[in-house]
Amino acid sequence: MTIPGVDTTLPIVRELPAPGSYLCGLTYDGEFFWHSDQEAGEIYALAPDTGAVVRTLSCPRVRADLTVGGGALCQVGGRPKRILLVDPLSGAVLGEREVAPSSGRLCGVETSGVMMWMGLRGPSVVQLRDVETMTVRREFAVPGTPSGLTVAGDVVVYADFEGAMLRAVDGRDGTLLGEALVDGRPVGLTWDGALVWYADFAGRRLAAVRLRDLLATGTFAAS
Repeated sequence: MTIPGVDTTLPIVRELPAPGSYLCGLTYDGEFFWHSDQEAGEIYALAPDTGAVVRTLSCPRVRADLTVGGGALCQVGGRPKRILLVDPLSGAVLGEREVAPSSGRLCGVETSGVMMWMGLRGPSVVQLRDVETMTVRREFAVPGTPSGLTVAGDVVVYADFEGAMLRAVDGRDGTLLGEALVDGRPVGLTWDGALVWYADFAGRRLAAVRLRDLLATGTFAAS
């Protein structure tokens, strides 16, 4: 598939194998990559150097992306989708946060402290919500169809599974900063402090690209 006006494919600079076949969420906690698989109904802790499975947690309600916050894994799961708070040691569900209005739109999540970024589809928006109340604090309409989502400073990066793309927007005002094709079909996203990683559903792997390469595709890059 090609997107009119988009002809850049981001180079992959690292990749790791994924243990399952129905890739969903991806996040990094500074020690492990955490990756969820819907078909297996499991969440895996993966060694960041080799991709080896260090821990496996049962989570039959996995639906989409995940992140880490408040000492728990925050997994998009259930029907309708909500945030499941999962103990990273035992896999026990410690609680749930409803995302109103209840629907299946929620796909991407990333949290830092008391706020959580979300990517939703139908219509496609990026939202910033209060973690405790799930109240929307900021919302931008975005192009494409978000799947996974991550944040690097003021830059929100989201995956577009159908378009095989990554897009970056300014988290302050929603300005599109860059967009490019990637190899495979991206779902969950995470930022490790240096690289943007995506779970490639088609390739059954985790692949990393440079944020600067994505931002270099934006019109602002030439100014």
